Amino acid sequence: MAAASTFPLVLLLAIVAACCVAGGEGGALVGDTCTASSCGAGMRCATCSPLPGMGPPVCSRTTPLDPKAHGTDLAFNRYTWLTTHNSFAIVGSPSRTGTPIIAPPNQEDTVTAQLKNGVRGLMLDAYDFQNEVWLCHSFGGKCYNFAAYQRAMDVLKEIGAFLDANPSEVITVFVEDYAGPGSLGKVVGGSGLSKYLFPPAKMPKGGGDWPLLKDMIAQNHRLLMFTSKRGKDGSDGLAYEWDYVLETQYGNDGLVGGSCPKRAESMAMDSTKQSLILMNFFSTNPSQSWACGNNSAPLVAKLKACYDASAKRWPNFIAVDYYMRSKGGGAPLATDVANGRQQCGCDSIAYCKPGSAFGSCSLSSPPAAPPKMAAASPPAAAPAPAPEMAPSSPPAEPPETATEAAGSAVRPASIKLEKDDTTGTSPADTAKSSSSNRSPHPSSCSFLFGLLLPSLLLLHLFISD
Repeated sequence: MAAASTFPLVLLLAIVAACCVAGGEGGALVGDTCTASSCGAGMRCATCSPLPGMGPPVCSRTTPLDPKAHGTDLAFNRYTWLTTHNSFAIVGSPSRTGTPIIAPPNQEDTVTAQLKNGVRGLMLDAYDFQNEVWLCHSFGGKCYNFAAYQRAMDVLKEIGAFLDANPSEVITVFVEDYAGPGSLGKVVGGSGLSKYLFPPAKMPKGGGDWPLLKDMIAQNHRLLMFTSKRGKDGSDGLAYEWDYVLETQYGNDGLVGGSCPKRAESMAMDSTKQSLILMNFFSTNPSQSWACGNNSAPLVAKLKACYDASAKRWPNFIAVDYYMRSKGGGAPLATDVANGRQQCGCDSIAYCKPGSAFGSCSLSSPPAAPPKMAAASPPAAAPAPAPEMAPSSPPAEPPETATEAAGSAVRPASIKLEKDDTTGTSPADTAKSSSSNRSPHPSSCSFLFGLLLPSLLLLHLFISD
């Protein structure tokens, strides 16, 4: 980065540092060492790496800012939603077949807890198994006892209970579908979700805009379900994903820095005949340690690469493994960045000013067009595929820190800065505590840092010529 480019960043850091010195003690910031009760709403206190001896627990974000916080009067394809890959494959899941599960897990909390933490996209793998539909992390188009995590009915009922209790929320489900015709439709009907299902016949064709989010809510079309199998709109009432969604390559092949290749089944990423974009960012071999280091700055860098590859459109769904794992803002921060760029042209949705013109931002002056990205550190090498192993011991169930009332927003998390570590994370996302005696309430400095964080990160990654 040239000296001329770094000067504004250094100046901004100096100003904020001065504010911090003047502000005195505050609450635990993102990245601070913590105790179970010292982190605020939308955060949890946990050790990032699951490996023993890898450092003390720190505050890290679990929850993005509510994309609806600045209104619901935009088309659905103008919002970005945090999405979990293999949402059902949970660390420490008990066997439901009598055979121990040895298929690798991808998440750490229940689907209900994910939804309470602001996740609004779920990726499920459905198979016909034992005369029912099961969610399996399996292979070869067949479910096995050792890979059968949950019955699809149980998870769909969790989704239904959340929609029942939160009448302004919209959930999108992507089904990697190995079930026969009619199987999934039967489960959707039996779970009580049919009343929420967005009818495929009403979905926009040819890449057109989706209905306004407020209209989808008013019409109770609050569940979008996409299947990977063509022709199930008739047999199951489910839309064929590739008619409406562009999806990036998953696994290690999709992690190459500066590129955004498509998944094999998807149309080209710059196709304008689909108006929703799903960006995958997870390793082939699920890894909590990899997610720790790469669910932050490398993920934000991938947003920009996919924006460039997708006809200048930001992703609508950001899919990750272990969404709560990071040393700072993590996947929630990336979701905030994409929502800010989509909804108001700002570096984060935290900067959007309700009722103002596009590009009118608080605490930030974004360029008219997304700036070009300077050379950024690629994500740490993803783990190579390995034989399936038994899941590691589950951590304690994270506290339900997301505000559960419908339509409520979580305040931006606070953060401090330090040098880059070796995992590819941003200096704005890998903070450590320099104080062990903080009050439980955030200071004005903490709040300011929470608001400035996305711009600091984007200044670090996206430098204009």
